[in-house]
Amino acid sequence: MNGDPSVLGEAARRRTFAIISHPDAGKTTLTEKFLLYAGALQRAGSVQARDGARSATSDWMEMEQTRGISITSAVLQFPYRGCVINLLDTPGHRDFSEDTYRVLTAVDAAVMVLDSSKGIESQTLKLFEVCRARGLPIITFLNKLDRPGRSPLELIDEIEERLILQPTPVTWPVGEPGDFRGVIDRRTDEFIRFTRTARGATMAGQDVLTATEAAAQLGRTWEAARGDCDLLDATGQTLDVKTFLAGDSTPVFAGSAITNFGVGQLLDAVVDLVPSPSPPFDRDGVPRPLETPCSGFVFKMQANMDPSHRDRIAFVRLTTGRFERGMTLTRAANGKAFSTKYATTVFGAERDTVEEAFPGDVVGLINARDLRIGDTLYAEQPVVFPALPTFDPEVFASARPRDTGRFKQFRSGLAQLDEEGVVQVLRDPDTGDREPTLAAVGALQFEVFAHRLEHEFGAAVELGGSPYVVARRTDAATAAKLRRLTGIRVLQRSDASLVALFESKYRMERLIADNPDFMLPANASGFAGS
Repeated sequence: MNGDPSVLGEAARRRTFAIISHPDAGKTTLTEKFLLYAGALQRAGSVQARDGARSATSDWMEMEQTRGISITSAVLQFPYRGCVINLLDTPGHRDFSEDTYRVLTAVDAAVMVLDSSKGIESQTLKLFEVCRARGLPIITFLNKLDRPGRSPLELIDEIEERLILQPTPVTWPVGEPGDFRGVIDRRTDEFIRFTRTARGATMAGQDVLTATEAAAQLGRTWEAARGDCDLLDATGQTLDVKTFLAGDSTPVFAGSAITNFGVGQLLDAVVDLVPSPSPPFDRDGVPRPLETPCSGFVFKMQANMDPSHRDRIAFVRLTTGRFERGMTLTRAANGKAFSTKYATTVFGAERDTVEEAFPGDVVGLINARDLRIGDTLYAEQPVVFPALPTFDPEVFASARPRDTGRFKQFRSGLAQLDEEGVVQVLRDPDTGDREPTLAAVGALQFEVFAHRLEHEFGAAVELGGSPYVVARRTDAATAAKLRRLTGIRVLQRSDASLVALFESKYRMERLIADNPDFMLPANASGFAGS
């Protein structure tokens, strides 16, 4: 079947990006303000959207709302300036970084939010490295400039030195940290005065002055900011779209998400700079034209977003072709047909039936119990996309139901949360689910596991400690030898792959050095075994 030429025009309208940051840098606030400026919300905060139903926040899980942190990745779609924006809000807490890594495979760019008082923090650096590995262009937003903080020049020097990324400020702060007056738009040399809105509930006013007017009103404050801009001009730190798309430079915008200042300019930059979807590469490195029949991959599974329905959604990033609800797709892993009768677009926890979608869009397939994270789906023309990146677990725990009479619910929840990637469940083939070992990137994942198991499946769980500190995937031959050694335990994942757990990293390294024929791959992807 020939491709659909109209797909190219639709794909050109898509802008699909993620927001990354360290916890508390303002990522979720910025997400909400993007919705406000796009008209998807009338007022920010706990007020209603245009349809009177949509909540302003992308944090839908109870634990997120009560603890004030993002735990799951949210997918938000809305129109703006003739484009369709697909915004993927990601967990900021490092304990949920694996979910963020998977989300970054489904976007075409990222907005990096920095707290201007703290600069680049550990989680920001870790996420940036994943973006760089994927070649994602990055736009930087210096947030919280209305508060005391570090010098803007110091911040962009840190970006250049720590990220090896050329910052190219597009808007530049005027005023000392804590005495923020507004920004210079370096493209026009105009001054945009900083204005506040009541609790940031409505869009900030745009009080724009010419350079001459700003100099007359601000005096030395303006001259100091202009001096910084002259320095940036002299060092060639001006917007360069080519190096941005190549991942070598980052356009920098300044503002304050909580007061809405600078949000409009940043959202415009998403439309103007973020690339539309490009032809994806299959597992063999061959590009698949955008106009070929529909294809995509599952990057996230989520159950019980709607507790009243107890459903399960597979989030699929569409990569080629036109998606139409009800079409039959093939799951590449087993060649079986999959019906898309229950397809939805998502807006946080809210959902609407989707009739059609295009490359760059994210579609939620409801009750997708046969799908798994990383699955490729296609129509007509077979394709398999590369496996998603995975990461070694760093913490381990044991788990058992508090009430043995609820074992059936415990077992059901265990399987569900394992498939979602909330934790990795490792089982002893001889004991099964009676007391599995949980593996995770961060300890907070165990809290989410326990909370959801109790509140969604009715199976309160007791978590215990574990003597293990490191895990490696292995094979049957190596496993047979490892089982004869002390301080090592071999368990099985749900995909039947074998995992060796070690009580000491030194013991593992010494074992590998003494037995180079053992199959214990050191890389993260080797652990998960795609």
